[in-house]
Amino acid sequence: MQNKRTLVFLNFALLLLCSVALYAQDPPAKNQVIIPVKEDSTTIFVKDTLLTELPKSTARVDTVKVDSLQPKKELLEDIVEYYGEDYVYMDQRNSKVYMYNNAFINYQDYKINAGLIILDYNKNEVYAKGIDSAGVYSQRPVFVQGSNKVEPDSIRFNFDTKKALVYNSRTFQNEMNVLSEITKKENDSVYFLRNVRFTTSENIDDPEYYFYTRKAKFVPQKKVVTGLTNLYIADVPLPVGLPFAFFPLTEDRASGFVIPTIGENNNRGFFFQNGGYYFAINDYVDLSVLGDYYTGGSYGFRLDSDYALRYKFRGNLSFRYENLINSERGFPDFTESSLYNIRWSHSQDAKVNPSSRFSASVNLGSSRYLQQSINQTNNASQLVNTLSSSISYSKSFETEPQIQFSVAATHTQNTQSQAINMSLPNFNGSVSRIFPFAPKAGAKKGVFQNINLQYDVTAENRIQTTDSLFFKPEMFKSAQIGARHSIPISTNFKVLKYLSFSMGTNYQETWVGKTIQRSYDSELNNGNGGVVQDTISGFDSYRTYGFSTGVGTTLYGMFNFGEDKKIQAIRHVVRPSINYSISPGFEQYYDEYTIVSADEEVNNEVVQYSRFENTIYGAPGRLYSSGIGLSLSNTIEAKVRNPDTTATEPKKISLLNNLNFSTAYSFSADSLNWSNLQFNGSIPVVKKLDLNFTGSLDPYALDSNNQRIDEFNINNGGSLFRLTNANLSFNYSFSSKDFEGGKDEDEDEDDSFNSDTFRNGGRPDDLFGEGRDIADLKNTNERDKKEDKDRSWYQYDIPWDLRLAYTITYANQQRQNEISSQSLMMSSNVELSPRWKVGISSGYDFKNKGVTLTQLRFERDLESWVMRFSWTPIGARNTSWNFFIGIRGSILSDIKYDKRREADQRL
Repeated sequence: MQNKRTLVFLNFALLLLCSVALYAQDPPAKNQVIIPVKEDSTTIFVKDTLLTELPKSTARVDTVKVDSLQPKKELLEDIVEYYGEDYVYMDQRNSKVYMYNNAFINYQDYKINAGLIILDYNKNEVYAKGIDSAGVYSQRPVFVQGSNKVEPDSIRFNFDTKKALVYNSRTFQNEMNVLSEITKKENDSVYFLRNVRFTTSENIDDPEYYFYTRKAKFVPQKKVVTGLTNLYIADVPLPVGLPFAFFPLTEDRASGFVIPTIGENNNRGFFFQNGGYYFAINDYVDLSVLGDYYTGGSYGFRLDSDYALRYKFRGNLSFRYENLINSERGFPDFTESSLYNIRWSHSQDAKVNPSSRFSASVNLGSSRYLQQSINQTNNASQLVNTLSSSISYSKSFETEPQIQFSVAATHTQNTQSQAINMSLPNFNGSVSRIFPFAPKAGAKKGVFQNINLQYDVTAENRIQTTDSLFFKPEMFKSAQIGARHSIPISTNFKVLKYLSFSMGTNYQETWVGKTIQRSYDSELNNGNGGVVQDTISGFDSYRTYGFSTGVGTTLYGMFNFGEDKKIQAIRHVVRPSINYSISPGFEQYYDEYTIVSADEEVNNEVVQYSRFENTIYGAPGRLYSSGIGLSLSNTIEAKVRNPDTTATEPKKISLLNNLNFSTAYSFSADSLNWSNLQFNGSIPVVKKLDLNFTGSLDPYALDSNNQRIDEFNINNGGSLFRLTNANLSFNYSFSSKDFEGGKDEDEDEDDSFNSDTFRNGGRPDDLFGEGRDIADLKNTNERDKKEDKDRSWYQYDIPWDLRLAYTITYANQQRQNEISSQSLMMSSNVELSPRWKVGISSGYDFKNKGVTLTQLRFERDLESWVMRFSWTPIGARNTSWNFFIGIRGSILSDIKYDKRREADQRL
C-alpha cells in the first residue's frame, strides 16, 4: 500500500518537475495551469487549460481484459491550479513545492491565496502564510471554501482528510466578525475554536466591544456555541459572565424568543414589556407575539405580522390589546379600561395586473388608544384626532368603451367625539365617455361631433355609530342603503377661435332603502302636541336633472423691458370663465303635515318635508334654482437675466403662482342673490418658500343681531366687501445643503423613518417629535452604512436642517374681528460632530399664549453601539423621557439597555 502511495506521489512530483522546466522556458500566465489527463492507465501531461481530445492513434490501447476489481480511488480527484509570482520552487529531497508572492492554489471548491504557500506532497498538505517584510506582515492567507471565507495569519490544510489548522483566523458571518487564536477544521461543517472574540465591530483588531470565550464550536452559516463567555467593553471585562452562549448565524430568519424590557412605572409598578416569541413561519410570512405585564395588574399583548411575495404584493398586519388598571381595587380612584387597535397595510405591485388592483390601509380601534396606551411612545400620535381606514378593489375591462368598477370599505373615527362613520361597503362603476357622432378618423369638430355621454353608478351601505356601540347589534340598525345612477351628456366647441364653450345636462336617479313619514300628534307631551317621525323600510326612488353651460378663454399680457435689463420681460396670464346652471324644483317628492295650534287666534302651521330627508344622499331640491358663476385665475411670470454667464437663455421665475377669485349670482333667490367672493393664492418668496392664503369677502351688511341683511355693505356705510375669514400659512424647509453646490436637498432626503409611520400612527414629519421608536434600529443601520463611508472623527462643517410651519386664521363672520388661531411650529436637527446629533421639535401658540408639544433629542454614535435620549418636557400627556443604548445590527439587538419614563395619564 505504501509503495502504491509512493508511486502516485512520484507521478505528482513528475508533474511538478515538468511544470518547473516549462516555467523556465516559458513562464505561464497567472491562469495557465498544468493539468493531468488520464487515458486508460497512462497519464499524459498537457500544458494548457483548454484540453482537446487526443486522437485515438496517439494512445496505447490495452488488450488485456479489464479487471473486475474496483480500482483504488485516485489521490487527487480534481485539477490542481497553483501559481507563484516570484517563483515556484520544488524541493525533491523534502518532497515540497514552494510558491512565493501572490501565490495561490485552487483544488475543487478550496482556494488558498497567500504570500507564501508550501505544498508537501508527501503528506498531501498545504501550509500558507503571509510575508514579513521590514516588520510589516502582508499578503495574509485567504482560505475560501464555497461561501465561507477565513483570513488567518497562517493555515495548514490536508487534502486527504479535509482538515485544517488555522492560526489567528478572521471570518465574517451574518454581521458577526469572529477572531480565533487557533481554529481546527474538523470537516466542512464543524470548526473548533480556542481563545475566540466575537463582535459586530468593523475594526476586528481593536473592537470597541467583543465577547471572549476560551472554547467554542462554530458551524458556518448556522450557529456558534461557546463555554464560559465574558463581554468586554474597551478591553475591560464585565464582572458577570455567562456559563455558556449561543450566537445564531443563519442568514435566514429564525424563530426565537424576544427578550423583554424591564422597568418601573409609578402608577402600575414594575413591568416586563415587549417580550414574547418571533415565528419565522416561512420565506413569505412571519409573526411576532409580544406582551406586557405590570405588577399592578395591567397587561397587554400585540400580534404583528409582515408578509410579502416578491413582484406580487407586500403588507403588514397588527393587533394590539391592553387592559389598564389604575390604583388599587377598593380605592375610590380605581379604574379599569380596555383598549385595542387594529392596523393593516397592503400594497400590490402595479406590474402584476395593471387592470386589477387591491389595496388596504386600516387604522381603527379605541378612540383613546393613542392617548392612553402604555406602549405608545410616538408623540405625534397623541395629537391625532382622526382615525381612517380604506380597503378597496378595482378592476377595469379594456373594452370599447372601457368599463371600470371598484368595491371599497371605508371608516373614519373622531377620537374626541368618538363618532364613527363607516361605508361597508361602497360600489362605484362607470362606463367611459362615448362619442356617438364622432368621425371614424380625424379630429372631432363642432358641437355635434363633440357630443359625449357616460354612465356612473355609486352604491353604499352607510353606518353611523359611536365607539361604545362599535360592532354591536345596535350599530347595524341605523344603517342606510342607497344607490345613485348618473348619465351626464355634454359637448364643447370653439367660438370666434378664442372662446371655449361647453354645454351639458345631467340625469340622476337615486334609490334608497329607507324613507321617513312625519305627522303631528296633538296628544303628545301632555297635550302640548308633537311631531311623530316613523321610519319606513322598503325601496323608494327619485329622479332629478339639470342643465349647465359655460364659456372661458385665456388672455396673455406681455411687458418687455429689453434684453439688456435685469428683468427682461413679465408675462401675465388671465383665465376668466362664466358658467350658467338651471335646475327645476322637485316638489312632487315633498309632503306636508299641519301643526295644530292650541290658541284659536294663532293660525295652524303647514310644514313641508320630503320623505327622502336624512337618507344617504339627502332630499332633492324643492325650489327652482338658476344662477351664474364667475371665476378668474391669474399667474405672473418673469424672465430675468441668468446669473450663469454660460447660459444662452434667460431664467424664468414665478412672481405669482396663482391668484383665484370666484363668486356666484342666483336669479331664483328672493334676496341675498350674491354669494361671498372667495379668493386664494400662492406667492413665492424664496426658493422652497411659498405664502399660501385663502379668504372670503361678503358684499352684504349685518344687522344689529349680526345677521346678514339684503343690503350691500357699501350702502350701509361700510366698505365694498367685508372680510369674513382668512387664512395665511407657509411651510419652509432648508438646511446646510442649500448653501452648498450640487443637487437639492429634496433629491437626497432621507425618508427611511416614513416606512414605520403607518405602524406607529404618527406624522410623516417631525414637527411634533420624531415618529420612530427610540429603540428602533431597523432604519438606523441602513442610514449609518451610507454615512460611515465619509465619516471621520473631525469635521469643519456642521450639517443642520430646519423646518418651519406657520399658520394664522382670521374670523369676522359676526363682527368678532379676532384671530381665531395662530401658531408657529419648528423642528431642527444639528450634527455637532460626525458622531453627535441633537434635535428639537417645538412651537408656540400665539392664541393661547403657550408653548406647544416640545421634544429634545440626543443621539451618540458609538461605532458598533448607538445611544439615544429623548425628553418631552411639554406635551399632551405631560412630561416623559426615554433612554436607550444598544448594539447595532439585528443579530445582537437584544443586548441593550432601555429605560423609559411613561407619561402621566390624563383623566
